[in-house]
Amino acid sequence: MSYLVPKSFWSMPSLSSMFDDDDWGFASNSPSGLSVSEDDKQVYVEAAVPGVDPKDVDITFEKGVVRITASTKQEEKDGRKIWKRSLSEFSYQFTIPGNVDVDEEPSAEVKNGIVHLTFTKSAKAQPKKIAVKGA
Repeated sequence: MSYLVPKSFWSMPSLSSMFDDDDWGFASNSPSGLSVSEDDKQVYVEAAVPGVDPKDVDITFEKGVVRITASTKQEEKDGRKIWKRSLSEFSYQFTIPGNVDVDEEPSAEVKNGIVHLTFTKSAKAQPKKIAVKGA
């Protein structure tokens, strides 16, 4: 049987698998523009929503899942002609790590095109100091 590609090339990695490797920076498990971090007492979220008015940002938190949606629509008209029309939409959905206090309202603000969310961890999730006694 005659092959179009010689068998000696079969052991080479495929080109598409090279682009799936995280080292190249193309594949990612987290949405671009989203950052989640935590310390002992709080969970911090930053989500990019450039050009969006804070009143056009919608944030929901239900059963540990945060949804951030934002959109903006701009039109520049001169009489009957539209010179410029743009629409920007942002949508993030993710699960908050750790145990956050669901009874306490998270703080949220938009500053310089970034949504800043702060969740307080529940008392159960916070580390406890253990006293060590000498013998």
